Amino acid sequence: MDKAITDLRAYDRAKVALETGDDELLPAEYVGRIIAGENPLRVWRDVRGMTQMALADASGVNRVQIANIESGIKAGSVATVKKLAEALNITVDELI
Repeated sequence: MDKAITDLRAYDRAKVALETGDDELLPAEYVGRIIAGENPLRVWRDVRGMTQMALADASGVNRVQIANIESGIKAGSVATVKKLAEALNITVDELI
């Protein structure tokens, strides 16, 4: 298949995903923070406008544990990261 057609189809799928809310754009400011090495959990929490306590309430994860993950003291188990991702409405991949 022609690369141009493949690219156009990928563009169309991405556009539909944005329009239906299945995907979202992350502003450059936040992307830059992640690229600069800031913890993705902290960045996504800011994107969602949540405090650590609000995220703790939404996810069922202890606020101290969230603080430890954000500061790099602990990584968090797979189950914990999954709960946090679900509460932030993102994928686990976006947190790791």
